[in-house]
Amino acid sequence: MLIKRVRVNQLQPGMFICDLNCNWIEHNFFFSKFKINAGDIQKITDMGIKEVSIDTSKGLDVVSAPSEEKVRHEIDVKFMKQAEGLGEPIREVPLVEEIRKANVIRAEAKLTIKNVLADVRLGNQVRIDQVQDVVPKMTDSIFRNKDALLGLSRIKTMDEYLFFHSVSACVLLVSLSHALNITREQINEIGIGALLHDIGKVKVHPDILNKPGKLTDEEFAKMKDHVTLGYDILKGTAGIPEAALLVTHQHHERFDGSGYPNKLKGNKLSLYGQMASIVDVYDALTSDRCYHKGMESTDALRKIFEWSQFHFDPVIVQHFIRCVGVYPIGTLVRLDNQRLAVVIESGKENLTKPKVRVMYEIKSRSFLKPYDVDLAKPKAPCNIVSWEPPADYDINPFEYTDLLI
Repeated sequence: MLIKRVRVNQLQPGMFICDLNCNWIEHNFFFSKFKINAGDIQKITDMGIKEVSIDTSKGLDVVSAPSEEKVRHEIDVKFMKQAEGLGEPIREVPLVEEIRKANVIRAEAKLTIKNVLADVRLGNQVRIDQVQDVVPKMTDSIFRNKDALLGLSRIKTMDEYLFFHSVSACVLLVSLSHALNITREQINEIGIGALLHDIGKVKVHPDILNKPGKLTDEEFAKMKDHVTLGYDILKGTAGIPEAALLVTHQHHERFDGSGYPNKLKGNKLSLYGQMASIVDVYDALTSDRCYHKGMESTDALRKIFEWSQFHFDPVIVQHFIRCVGVYPIGTLVRLDNQRLAVVIESGKENLTKPKVRVMYEIKSRSFLKPYDVDLAKPKAPCNIVSWEPPADYDINPFEYTDLLI
C-alpha cells in the first residue's frame, strides 16, 4: 500500500481517497475513505479542498505525486523549524499563582454562556451585561499568564461541547489578540464575539446538532445556517460591538474564499474573522465528539500550519502557534530516554523546549515519582522525540500536573 498526496486538479474517477485532508466538519461525505466518481470530484472542488490523500493499492495512481510520508515529513520539518525561532512573552505572574483564579473565571464563563444560550432558546434577549462582565476577567487573566486559561481550556467533557467550545474559543481568541498587540479594549470586544460566536446553534434542530454521524446535504446546509442565525440574533441585540459581529459572522470563512456563508476572500475577510476561523478550527480539531476523536494539540497545530498554504493567513498562524505553544500545557510527550512526560510550562525562548514533568518509564511500563525537567537548560538530560503518546498507554496527562486544579 502506498499513500500519496495529490492536488484536487489531479483527481480522476477511479482513484481511492483515504483522507480528504480537511477539518472534520467542513465536509458531509458519509465516508472518509471511498473510490471517487466525477460527481465526487466536483463536490470536493466546490468545498474548497486543495489536496487529498489517495491509496494507490485500491485505485488509480498519480505517478508524479509525492508520498504522504514525504509530505508529512517536510511539513513537520518546516513546522518545528519555525517554532524554534519563536519564544514566549514574559509572564507577569507564575502559572501556579494564576491557575486558581483562572479556574474560577473559566467556571463563571461557562455558566454565563450556558445562561445566555438558555435565554435565547426561550426566545429572550441576549443578556449582554453578563458577557461584558466575564470577558474582561478572562482578558486580565490571559495578560497575567495566558497558560493558566489555555491549559484549563483543554479539559472538556463531550456532553457539554457547545459550552466548553465557546469558552475555549474565547480564551484562544483573546490570547491570539494579545499576541497580535491588539488594544485591551478591542480585545474585550473580540472576546464577546468569541464567547457568543456559536449562539446561532440554539436555532438548529437538536437532531442535526447532535447527530452521531455524517450529515445529509440538507442537514449540512441547515447546520451551516447557524452562522447567519447567530449574526442576526446579535445584530438585533443592543450593545453588541462591531468586532463581536465580525467574529460571529466570519468564523467559518477562509482566506482563500472557500468558506461560508459569503465566501469572503483575502482582504475582504476582516482580521477578526481570519483570527476566529483559525481558533474555531483548532478547538474543533482538538475536541472529542460522539463521532470524532480529538487530535493531540500538536497534531492540530501542524494541520493548521499546513492549511496556512490555502485557508489561513500564514502570518496570523505563526502568531497563533506562538501563543498556544507547540507543546501546550497538558501535552503528553515521549522523551529520548524512553520516558513519558507531561508539559507543564511553555518554552520561554524556544517553543520546542518546554518544561515537563516526567512520570512514566516506557521500557518497564511503570510509573515514576514525578520530577520536573526544563528542556531549555543547556545540560538538560533528555529531549522530546515525539508528541504522539503510545497507542496502548491509557494515561491522562492532567492527572500528573497538580497545577491544573
